[in-house]
Amino acid sequence: MAAGHDWTTKTQDIAPLPSGDSAGIAVLLAAIGMIMIGYVPLSGMMTAVPHLLALRRFLPLLAGWAVVTSSVIWLILGPIVGAVDGHYLAFVGIGLLATGAVGIGQLLFARFLGGLALLPGMLLWVVFGVPSSNLARPVHAMPDFFGFLHNVLPLPAAGEALRSVLYFDGRGVGKHLLTLAIWMVATLTLALLMERRKGAALANTPESDNPDAPRPAMSGGPVRSKRLRYFAAAAFPLTILTVVVGMMSASLHQPQIRDMPVVVVGASQEQAEHATKGLQKGLGDLVSLTTSTSLDRATDQIRERDVVGVYVLPTAKGGEPKLYTSSAAGVGQHNALRAMFQQIAQSQKTQLGMTDIKPLNVSDSNGSNSMYAAMAWIMSGFVVMAALRGGAPEIKRLRQLLPMMAGWAVGMAVWLWVLFDVLIGAINGHGWAMVGFGALTIFSISLFTAVFTRTLGIAGVIPVLVIALMIGVPASGGAISLYMVPEFFRGLNDVLPLPAAVDVVRAAVYFDGAGAGGHLATIVGWGAVCLLLNVGIDRWLARRELKSDTDEDDGSSMTVAGEGTALALTGAGDTAEPSRRGRRRTARQRS
Repeated sequence: MAAGHDWTTKTQDIAPLPSGDSAGIAVLLAAIGMIMIGYVPLSGMMTAVPHLLALRRFLPLLAGWAVVTSSVIWLILGPIVGAVDGHYLAFVGIGLLATGAVGIGQLLFARFLGGLALLPGMLLWVVFGVPSSNLARPVHAMPDFFGFLHNVLPLPAAGEALRSVLYFDGRGVGKHLLTLAIWMVATLTLALLMERRKGAALANTPESDNPDAPRPAMSGGPVRSKRLRYFAAAAFPLTILTVVVGMMSASLHQPQIRDMPVVVVGASQEQAEHATKGLQKGLGDLVSLTTSTSLDRATDQIRERDVVGVYVLPTAKGGEPKLYTSSAAGVGQHNALRAMFQQIAQSQKTQLGMTDIKPLNVSDSNGSNSMYAAMAWIMSGFVVMAALRGGAPEIKRLRQLLPMMAGWAVGMAVWLWVLFDVLIGAINGHGWAMVGFGALTIFSISLFTAVFTRTLGIAGVIPVLVIALMIGVPASGGAISLYMVPEFFRGLNDVLPLPAAVDVVRAAVYFDGAGAGGHLATIVGWGAVCLLLNVGIDRWLARRELKSDTDEDDGSSMTVAGEGTALALTGAGDTAEPSRRGRRRTARQRS
């Protein structure tokens, strides 16, 4: 329209992001942290300190916990990372509402489901909360289902409240605070009614109201002292919070383009090399340039995700250069590369022809659906083992776990395809590929998680979370281009399971499977290695149980021997028994 009327368009950013958070991720991470720290502690508290879940004890602890953890989130995002400037009291106030509402809501789940409460909690608070938050991607570009959840769930409310305070001087914050307040009042009312009706004791938790009852610090572990149990109940979720908010913010808050691979195609090798020298001088370390004389071969490299773009030199003087990219391979790098070469074309006073050889689907305008699908697979494999360790620690043997893992993997892969395709419309078709690849990924991650949870107990969740998700997200190129994150993460792209899963989804949905083989091999490799490790863990557990049984038998033998010695010393024993029987027999005969 502006061009048709000979208008000049001027763009003004009335609420720019701070320089320390050019990716705009601080608010999302803060909201995730406030929600996560509300539901994660409940599983540990049910095992170690269930007496604290009575409302008269739980509510003041929850209030203090919300203040402390909101302060930790602000400390990480503010003074340490530099993504947030000031607004400490706003963080604490919003955190008090968000963490409080989710904490009481998760307490209700815990009373109904026990150790399995982690599953619906993660689904409601995070899995549905993040896509509907309007923080990861615009909610108006999402299906209507998420638009509805945006006005209902606590995570979107917490994120929008923080954004209103940080960037818009508090405008519009009231309705989001009201949403959080309604959640808190509703969950508190239900919790009060339930406790009044059924009491403070937890179902399937003996002596849950006795603070001195012997209990483990973590599910499946040995009995620990009360002091250690208190420490574990707080330290475990606090460690997860620090890892999630700290690692994600440090790696993603300031993306910087480095060494983006581009092929320069010329009519001859000499022309391509000559142009490359000039381009490299102007663009510096933003790009890594190679040369070619074949456009078909170069664009195939885009489809295989080996390069980001192809720059074709004009074949005649005054001709138009062309840039080939693929938004399906990563919308961030696609836009960044276009901006670079458009500036070059403007400086040369030429037009730049641009071709998107594999564009994104209409339902995936931000290019994040591949990452969401892959993360859903990873979380499905991770959460089932965490739930089994917390809710059914007696299931230890690999022969017991393998059928459960396999059934869960297939069932969840089918459900996630139905969710993403049929219900949400985020991934169109490709059902067999998504179910097959998803089941393989979920099964492999379950085996990986089992290695840690079977050896470290529920504390094994922390290294799994770090390796599979916290390092995996920046290394995947799903949230931000791989060429915009620190160098450390690039080397992990071909190693970790989440980057492999992201590229498998992209290959299946957009590139007809091109380039999927290597990433599937990565996932299979993780599964195979972890299966062997679990076999070894099975033998280790068997030896440990045998040793424990032997020690108990030795102790019983010593007890019996001691009792026999005492009987001998007192003159009692086998010789005394017939005399007692004889007296009873004589008494019966006399009667």
